[in-house]
Amino acid sequence: MTTTARAAVIEKQDGPFEFRDIEIEEPRPDEVLVRMVATGICATDAHVRSQRMATPLPAVLGHEGAGVVERVGGAVTTVAPGDHVVLSYHSCGRCGPCLSGHAAYCDDVWAANFAGARLDGSNGLRAPGGPGAGPRGHFFGQSSFATHALAHRRNTVKVPSDLPLEVLAPLGCGFQTGAGAVLTSLAVPVGASLAVFGVGAVGMAAVMAARVAGAATIVAVDVDPARLELARELGATHTVDPSEVDDPALALRAIAGRGLEYVLDTSGRPGNLDAGIGALASRGCFGFVAFQEGAGAVVDAGRLAMGRSLHGIIQGDAVSPLLVNELAELYRAGRFPIDRLLTFYDFADIGAAFDDAGAGRATKAVLRFAPPR
Repeated sequence: MTTTARAAVIEKQDGPFEFRDIEIEEPRPDEVLVRMVATGICATDAHVRSQRMATPLPAVLGHEGAGVVERVGGAVTTVAPGDHVVLSYHSCGRCGPCLSGHAAYCDDVWAANFAGARLDGSNGLRAPGGPGAGPRGHFFGQSSFATHALAHRRNTVKVPSDLPLEVLAPLGCGFQTGAGAVLTSLAVPVGASLAVFGVGAVGMAAVMAARVAGAATIVAVDVDPARLELARELGATHTVDPSEVDDPALALRAIAGRGLEYVLDTSGRPGNLDAGIGALASRGCFGFVAFQEGAGAVVDAGRLAMGRSLHGIIQGDAVSPLLVNELAELYRAGRFPIDRLLTFYDFADIGAAFDDAGAGRATKAVLRFAPPR
C-alpha cells in the first residue's frame, strides 16, 4: 500500500519549488506516516536549495514538520494513529553520541539528515503509478514539504493534542536549536550574563530561553531595529546595534563590566567571532550554531588563554522528545511565546514564504496545509 502526496520539489540548484504528486511507501517497522498540518521554513532548507549544502536533487526538503500520525510500523510503540507529533532531526541510534544522549552529534549525522535517503540508502518516495524514481526524500528523516511525511520513530515526538501544531512545528529545529543552546549546550545558570548575536528565529528562541533560565544580563545584538525592540519585549535586558558603534566588543563590555560569561552567535558572520571573543570575561564561553566550513571565522588561540572557550552546537544538543515537550509546556504557560515570531502561509505559497524569510520580512515562516476533505 502506498500513499499519494502532493510535494514541493526542488529540481535544480536555486530553482523554484515545483508541485508534484508523489507516492510514499508503506511505513517500515520503525517508520511513521504523518499527515502534515504545518511545517516551518529554516535557513538550512535555503542552504540546500542553493546547494551550499549538497543534498542530492531533485528533492523534497522541509524539516520542521508537525502533523497527525496516520500509520505506524509494527515496531513503533511511542506513537499511534491519531497522535499529534512534531518531527525533528534524525540519528542512527547506535553510535557513541546517540547512546550517550547526544544524538545531534551522531556519527552518521550527514547520512541521516542530508543524503536524501534512508540510512540503508533506499528512498521511500517514488513517481506515481509505478517503480519510476521519485525525488529524493528522508530529508532530516522527514521531508515535510509535502502533504504527508515518512518519518522514523527516533525523530517523531508526541506532543499535547490541545496545543496548535502550526505553532509547535518550528520546535523541531530552529527554536529547539536556540533554546537548547542556552538551556542544554551552554547550560546558562541563574544570574549569568549572555549576549546573542543575531535575533532571527534561533536567536529569539535563545533570548527567551535565557529569560527562562534566569540570566541577569541578556544582550541582543542585531542591525534590525524592529527585531531588537521585539527582543527587548521577549526578555533582552540590553540591545546593541553593531552598525551604530565603533567597537561592538567594547560596547558589550560596557554593559557587562568584567565581560560576558556567555556569547552565542546564530548568524554565522565571521566578524561576530572576533567581537564575541573580545567581549568574553575570563573563563567565558563562545557558542556558535551557524558557522560553515570555509566561512573564514578564525581566532588567534592566544585570545583564549584566560580560560575562554569555543563551543560548536548542533540542534542545541537536544534530546528532542524531552526538549520539544519542555518548550511546548513553557509556551502553554506563556513563558516561551513563540507565536509572536510566526508568519503563516498556505502551502501553495511556499515560494513567497521563502522570499519573505530570506528578506527578513518574516522571522519564522510557517506553511499550513489544507485539511483533508
